[in-house]
Amino acid sequence: MNPSETLSEKEVGLGWHPKRVLLILLIFSIVMMFAAFTSGYIVRRDEGNWREFDLPGSLLINSILIALSSASMQWAYFSARKDEISRVKTGLIITLVLGLAFLVGQYHSFGDLVAGNTYFGGADANPSGSFVYVLMGVHAFHLVTGLIFLAVVLKRTLNYQVHSRALLSIGNATLYWHFLGGLWLYLYLFLLLNH
Repeated sequence: MNPSETLSEKEVGLGWHPKRVLLILLIFSIVMMFAAFTSGYIVRRDEGNWREFDLPGSLLINSILIALSSASMQWAYFSARKDEISRVKTGLIITLVLGLAFLVGQYHSFGDLVAGNTYFGGADANPSGSFVYVLMGVHAFHLVTGLIFLAVVLKRTLNYQVHSRALLSIGNATLYWHFLGGLWLYLYLFLLLNH
């Protein structure tokens, strides 16, 4: 083995594309942010002056929507690995539609919270409601970024730039979308168990 071979092996590192590494760092930072939010929720709840209220039933429907969108995203990824481009397009479109339906559902959940006299701020607000709005709102923001990511991958697919030999973009989008789905399911279960 000559020195140049050893150097090239070291340069390879983990064998991950720099965009994948950046995505993993982004996911890690989002995990840390939501860990801080949920920790703050528990600490603040134990301090008292905490109003109990029922979570909107629409959150369960939204959870089902995001789980289905994760399944359609995985189908799109598997289809790309098999060069079934029409199925990739269909899977991405279904994922986009379900993601948008989730966001609309979250908007309606905000309305349900207001109808139940649970407000984000103001004289009638309570920290319990404010935390729920923050958790839902910050997750929704990240979901919007995921939808933009999906739209870019769909555009690349329409241009035949996503296939079995070009999986990076759809692979990263799949990883991020599964993360967002898993994050929402964690938040929903967290709120159910700690509410």
